Amino acid sequence: MDIQPETPWDSTPDVSARIVTAIGRIATVLRAGMWEVSTSEGLNPAQAEILHLLQHRTRGVRLSWLAKQLSISAASASDSVAALVGKGLVRKARAEDDGRATALHLTPDGERVAERLGHALSFADNAASRLASSQQVQMLTGLFKLIAELQKTDRFPELRACLSCRHFEANKYPGAEVPHHCALVGAPLPISFLRIDCAEHEPTDPVTQQRNWAIFA
Repeated sequence: MDIQPETPWDSTPDVSARIVTAIGRIATVLRAGMWEVSTSEGLNPAQAEILHLLQHRTRGVRLSWLAKQLSISAASASDSVAALVGKGLVRKARAEDDGRATALHLTPDGERVAERLGHALSFADNAASRLASSQQVQMLTGLFKLIAELQKTDRFPELRACLSCRHFEANKYPGAEVPHHCALVGAPLPISFLRIDCAEHEPTDPVTQQRNWAIFA
């Protein structure tokens, strides 16, 4: 039997593998951009990320939540928070929902540093904004689908996203061009307005979250 010669494409990785590679390369560039700015502020990347996660959180967040978001131990998160408290960028207060628990907030100085850190990735924001609107929505939809699949592995941290919020009403208008609704603002919610991280987020129950994310699964 004659052996068929290899085609030029036989060694090409699967599309799924190339998607992961592309995301990894983009993540590397973003980390480098954040590292450059955070270093100028006297912060390490974990400290800079904590400031970003605390930004616009009027109710504060728990240390355990920060640790999960950063995929680090509670002890490591505690060390980073302690350093930020020492720098006067973070303050501790009693949690609104539990007087025995501690919530973390940005100080005014912390807000200003977080604002400056926010500009560190403006180059990437500018690049994404140059894509056609339809491409941006298509890419956002694809990322939501990927997140939905990753959440099935229990390796993806909890998000304060529209799809996990009690204000999100999935398919309230069946068959409509914009079927979903946000009860907080009382308006239809198109995919292009879905948020990954929302300051007004209030978690819904796990069953509803799973059902909402299944929209993109």
